[in-house]
Amino acid sequence: MPATREGGVVMKITKATVEYYEWSRPRPISNGLHTYDNVTHGVVRVYTDADVVGIGISAGRMGERQFLEMFCERVVGLDPLMSEHVWSTLRVPKLYGRRGLETRAMSAIDLALWDIKAKVAGMPLYSLLGGFRTRIPAYVAGGYYAEGKSVDDLAEEMSSYVATGACAVKMKVGAVPLKEDVERVKAVRAAIGPDVRLLVDANCAYTYYDAIQFARRIEEYDIFWFEEPVDSDDYEGMRKIANASPITLAAGENEYGKFGFRDLIATQAIGVLQPDVRYTGGVTEFMKIAAIAQSHGLDVCPHGDQQTHLNLLAAIPNALMVEYYPREFDPMWGKIYRDTPEINSDGTVTAPSVPGNGCEPNDRELKKFRIG
Repeated sequence: MPATREGGVVMKITKATVEYYEWSRPRPISNGLHTYDNVTHGVVRVYTDADVVGIGISAGRMGERQFLEMFCERVVGLDPLMSEHVWSTLRVPKLYGRRGLETRAMSAIDLALWDIKAKVAGMPLYSLLGGFRTRIPAYVAGGYYAEGKSVDDLAEEMSSYVATGACAVKMKVGAVPLKEDVERVKAVRAAIGPDVRLLVDANCAYTYYDAIQFARRIEEYDIFWFEEPVDSDDYEGMRKIANASPITLAAGENEYGKFGFRDLIATQAIGVLQPDVRYTGGVTEFMKIAAIAQSHGLDVCPHGDQQTHLNLLAAIPNALMVEYYPREFDPMWGKIYRDTPEINSDGTVTAPSVPGNGCEPNDRELKKFRIG
């Protein structure tokens, strides 16, 4: 253990690094607006003079690399246990901007700092953050578009997720004419039965008036939520949709920081908030967003990589579900991290019990795909 001063642990960051990885999908998949033919992944390591190494995860966007490398240099010499101080040191809107790639870079470093804290404490991160539960309900994210994929194929895919124990499933909409997407939703509801929650995600593909029309057409299929129907900055559009349909709206994966979520909440259009810890400012901001959401009676259901969110959801009382990407989503599934939690028979996922954030990379497998 490092030396102590005035009862507190004194540590220094000695080095911070970032590595990027990329691998191809067997066939491209698409959502309402975008097509993905590969998977990208980034790993940040923050080293300390106490021989404790913190792991941070990014979505692997190479565009953020210039910020990450600069921030990795700036944190050297700082105390990793003082994460608020480090976060404030890195956030300089006048120089780097208020959102976007710089915030994503900060998020990866902040994740690593909280990993260090939990390792020093000898606790899983959720315990360090307060701890509320160890099992989190999961929904399986799938239902992407793909070349040659029929409605029957989609229905079979979604019912296979239910067979794993998932109590909710999500499908993509927005890339084909409304009538065709309505038929896809109808087929999925018939395949999964009446007792499984069905979520639809447009990834910002609609105008507000098309979103209203689509929502009205699918109401009869008992939709649990309609995710990102319009552009993430179209607050007025979200309000119009929320006023026109009883289907709950979910949004926030493209939002940044506590102030961004404050403004999103102020629309009174969103029922489920979806911060992504890799985008929105790391653990430091995520926990503040969750508290703001709780004070407004709103649930949190993060976007993206389940591994980075399990500890956070286990720490807060207003966690609704964890987004869970199945084996079919990623050819490297089960090989990215040392341990990959699976869905339990009751439809939950158990938070990692190891000290830290549970995101230790599987370097033996990842090194084959390193690109920078």
